[in-house]
Order: sequence, then C-alpha cells, then structure tokens
Amino acid sequence: MESKLNDPTLAGLYPFLAGKRQDAGQLHAALLESVRQKAAESIAVKQRFFNENAAAIVAAAQALADVYCNGGRLYTMGNGGSSCDAAHIAVEFQHPVTAGRPALPARNLGDDVAMLTAVGNDVGFKHVFVRQVIAQLRPGDALIGVSTSGNSENVLTAFTAAKARGAVTIGLAGGDGGRMRGFTDLDHCLVVPSDSIHRVQESHVALYHILWDLTHTLLADDRGSAAKES
Repeated sequence: MESKLNDPTLAGLYPFLAGKRQDAGQLHAALLESVRQKAAESIAVKQRFFNENAAAIVAAAQALADVYCNGGRLYTMGNGGSSCDAAHIAVEFQHPVTAGRPALPARNLGDDVAMLTAVGNDVGFKHVFVRQVIAQLRPGDALIGVSTSGNSENVLTAFTAAKARGAVTIGLAGGDGGRMRGFTDLDHCLVVPSDSIHRVQESHVALYHILWDLTHTLLADDRGSAAKES
C-alpha cells in the first residue's frame, strides 16, 4: 500500500490518499467547468430527444386527452427516483398550477406504503403495482410507468395487466429503452437516448410537463368532460 501512495500518478488523481489536499484554485476551476459541461450535456440530450420524438409525444398527449374526455383516470408508477417522478406527474394533473385549467383525476401507485410493503412482503416486489392495477384500473383509464433503464419488472408486469384491462399504457425510459422498447403491452414508449441516469431524469421532467400541457391544450374545446368530478 505504501508504494501505491508514493505513485505520482495516483497521488495526482487522488491526493487525499497521501494526506494531501487539492489545490483550491484548481479545484474551483474544475468545478466551474463541470457545471458548464453537465448543463451543456443536459441541454443537448433534451434537444435530441424532443427533436426526434415530437410526433410521438403529441400522440401520447392525444391518448391522455381521449382518456379524460371519456371519463377515465390516470395512474402512474415507478421505482426510486422514478417513483418521485410518478408522484410529480400525478400531482401536476390533480393540481394544475396554470389558471383556468381543471383538476384531472390521477393517482401514483407508489403512494400507499402499507399496500407496497404488504404485497412486497407477502408475494414479492414484482407484484406491488400489478395488484393495484387489478384492483383499480378500468377500461379506458391510462397508466404511465417511468423506468430510467426500461427494465423494471414490476412496471412491465403492471403494463401487461393494464393492457389486458383495456387501459392506455405509456412508458418513459432511457438509454436504449431496455425491455420497454418494443414491449407489446405498451401503446406509447418514449425513450431518452442517454446512458446517464441524471440526464434521463432531467429529460423526463421536461417530458411530463410537456405531456401535461399538451393534454390540457387538447382538452380546451371540451372543458365540460375534462372537469368532471371523480
């Protein structure tokens, strides 16, 4: 170990291993450059995604608008950070911050901790969403699932159950889309082409904000149907 600590290459990369501190000026400059690079990368990923998927996004928004026009509800799901995104989507639809836009029924399937832990403990985590889909989704509802890898088994299993019940299914993924890409039980699959989980999540936020906005725009001519109380 002592010889490794004396290695000048390792000492340059990891000065703390030899009890040294990084030069404050160099560190600050590196951090500033990191901010610029990450911001530029985030913008580039979003631009590529939205340029390549504009028509698919409009189609997904039209599907959501049709669900609401016909009295359906939206359900969302995801794991970890994607669960937070699923919750965010549901809040956006239930509590619109733009004046003049009606509240629309939406629920995140990750909200009920008792249900999640009961199902996860008794029959396995794969079933935490599908059990709720079986109990709650009806024909004409919509289910949005978020998975940065596109491989979340509990999300895919729930999509299959939702599709069998006549619901509209929308998947948000990243990278190469994983198992979501080409998944037969998905009506709409929107994939952010990045291997960085952070860049994918940042693009997902912009994506579901746009989906929310487009859905309301499409509903503008039918406020009566859109504003029905649950």
